[in-house]
Amino acid sequence: MVDFSKLKSTSGKSALESLNKKLASIAGNESKGGADDRFWTPTVDKAGNGYAVIRFLPAPPNEDVPFVRIFDHGFQGPGGWYIENSLTTLGKNDPVSEYNSKLWNSGVESNKEIARKQKRRLHFVSNIYVVQDSGNPDNEGKVFLYKFGKKIFDKLNEAMNPQFADEEAVNPFDLWAGANFKLKIRNVEGYRNYDKSEFDRQGPLDADDSKLEAVWKKEHSLSAFLDASNFKSYDELQAKLMKVLGEDIAGVRANVAKKAEDQNLPWNDEEVAPKQKSIPAKKVEEINDDDDDESLEFFKNLANG
Repeated sequence: MVDFSKLKSTSGKSALESLNKKLASIAGNESKGGADDRFWTPTVDKAGNGYAVIRFLPAPPNEDVPFVRIFDHGFQGPGGWYIENSLTTLGKNDPVSEYNSKLWNSGVESNKEIARKQKRRLHFVSNIYVVQDSGNPDNEGKVFLYKFGKKIFDKLNEAMNPQFADEEAVNPFDLWAGANFKLKIRNVEGYRNYDKSEFDRQGPLDADDSKLEAVWKKEHSLSAFLDASNFKSYDELQAKLMKVLGEDIAGVRANVAKKAEDQNLPWNDEEVAPKQKSIPAKKVEEINDDDDDESLEFFKNLANG
């Protein structure tokens, strides 16, 4: 059991170093259902612009890391929608990632385009404290979960690992030595853009430790998002993928191979169809990551609509 006094005693440089090690480890290697009122969503105006101030919070009691990383897929095929968490989140083989790699490595541009549309999406989940939310003032002073994409995660990483000598490393998840995050949302070519977002000056969230402890104890579990119950088995996902593709395994193999043959490209159709085996060594990162943190929710709404 981690108590609040220990949390404060570990605040500072050592905590930042420990967090960076966990960050590096993750870099190297949702709950399901309807609306979840544990999550905070920023408000935007009719033009798609918005502003709020939040504070990223430390790891909740009895947990080690203040965020979790989750991969998922959301795309439509002839047989319906495929909206599932990816087993790659847990470091396991996933049929969609394997199939996409095979499509990409076929060298056929049309196969690459299919892989792009089916690529896995990356998002993170952290606990936050809402400092300012003019679009929904009732949220201010409350603790929520916040789902965000790679762009905002990069901002967190940059704060912890500044590029220039005159910049001091900041642990943005620290209650005392962290900093508020000014979330600035713009609509750029139809997509939400977070480039203008930035951290404020360092300082405690509150001068009263008893209030900080109360905030900390209101945090939601993050490790629960990585529970096996949130992920279907490999076989279940493979069956779902085949249904969504509207083809049997033989049909998928023949279709991909034919496109390669038509373009006079070398092709080995072994393992075209998703099967559980080691993840292919050759990965194309551009088809595996996405910083659009709201895209899956968009797909869910379409599928349920």
